[in-house]
Amino acid sequence: MNAYIFPGQGAQFSGMGLDLYENSPLAQELFEKANDILGFHITDIMFEGSAEDLKETKVTQPAIFLHSVILAKTLGDAFKPDMVAGHSLGEFSALVAAGALTFEDGLKLVSQRAQAMQKACELQPSTMAAVLGLDDEIVEKICDTTEGTVVAANYNCPGQLVISGDVDAINKACESLKDAGARRALVLPVGGAFHSPLMEPAREELAAAIENTTFSKPNCPIYQNVTASAITDENEIKANLISQLTAPVRWTQSVQQMMADGATSFTEVGPGKVLQGLVKKINRGAETASATLESNL
Repeated sequence: MNAYIFPGQGAQFSGMGLDLYENSPLAQELFEKANDILGFHITDIMFEGSAEDLKETKVTQPAIFLHSVILAKTLGDAFKPDMVAGHSLGEFSALVAAGALTFEDGLKLVSQRAQAMQKACELQPSTMAAVLGLDDEIVEKICDTTEGTVVAANYNCPGQLVISGDVDAINKACESLKDAGARRALVLPVGGAFHSPLMEPAREELAAAIENTTFSKPNCPIYQNVTASAITDENEIKANLISQLTAPVRWTQSVQQMMADGATSFTEVGPGKVLQGLVKKINRGAETASATLESNL
């Protein structure tokens, strides 16, 4: 069975999407439509902007979404998922690719999500840190016993967990994690505490937008970050998307469940190869590949 997976924030690069724009009339049409919807030329930033330009959350999230979704649409009949999943922001890309959301509604939601998260980040100094080489249970216990707000945010693969919280609590937790034997506990260059209770203002804002958006039954199950299980019910999908902002991304558990349900190959749709690397670390026997426009020309 074929699983298609969609990356999240951090996969962006200068020049992303340019090959699609230059080689596919459909891609060109969708990129121009995106410029109109967003009210600014995101294509200029994607194709010609610096890494610094692309790092701003309100640009990064729509840029990765567009790259992923437009690539999926250019694949045409070659895009035949038995199941889909996306890492954080990638869940929106996966939902559009699987027919649960229209391109336009998906882009509007991603843009609103990015702006709401940006605002939440500005309310309190907060950050995230990558923890390598410790069991999840040890990381969770240290988070629970550290003063302040600090939680497990991204279960990326065994031995790699990202924590999220206020700056002081993250720094304290990193020291404790190193003392507990972590190979690394490294503060990340991000603007806020994604997938933590500090995103509550963004969750409330996004909830209203999601409730007012029409969702359809997806063409195949989506394995959502919050539950790490196969979901096809529109109301469940909505509820999980809203919860996702303050809940952890259970990527390890999602991939394990997809494999238990029959997935044998994982095709990453979008910029970079981060998710393929994580899938291999979760299960060395899994087949991975990148979706490419060339394969459909």
